[in-house]
Amino acid sequence: MSVELLDGATIVSFVEDEEAFNGLIRDRFSNLDTNHDGFLSYSEILKEFQSLRVFETHFGIDVKRDPDELAHVYDSLFEKFDHDANGAVDLEEFKMETKRMMLAMAHGLGFLPVQMLLEEDSFLKKAVEREAMKINA
Repeated sequence: MSVELLDGATIVSFVEDEEAFNGLIRDRFSNLDTNHDGFLSYSEILKEFQSLRVFETHFGIDVKRDPDELAHVYDSLFEKFDHDANGAVDLEEFKMETKRMMLAMAHGLGFLPVQMLLEEDSFLKKAVEREAMKINA
C-alpha cells in the first residue's frame, strides 16, 4: 500500500485511455476467471469483493457485520455487474461496470486532489502510476 495524491481528472484520464484501461481490465478479468471459461461466476467475483474489505471495515477498523446483510450487499453488487442477468459476468459487462464505478468515484472526488491509501494492484493505483508517467515523460 502507498499514500498517493489523486483527483477526479486522473481517474477520468485513465478510463478514457482505452489501451491502458482495457489492458488492465483484461488482466484483472483473466486473474479472476479461475476456471478460464470466459465468464466470472458469483464465487469468482465474490473473492474480489471480499478482498476489498469495504464492508468489513470502518475507517480501517474491523467491524462485525451481519452475514445476511453482507450476502445481500454482495448479491446486489453481482447483479450490477451481470447486466444480462444470466448468472455470469462476461468481459464486456466487467469492463462497463468497472468503468461506471470509476467514473462515479472521479465525479465524487471532483477536481481537488486528495491523499488516499491505495493497494498496489488497484485500479486507482494504476491510474496514479499512469498519470505520473505522463508527467515524467
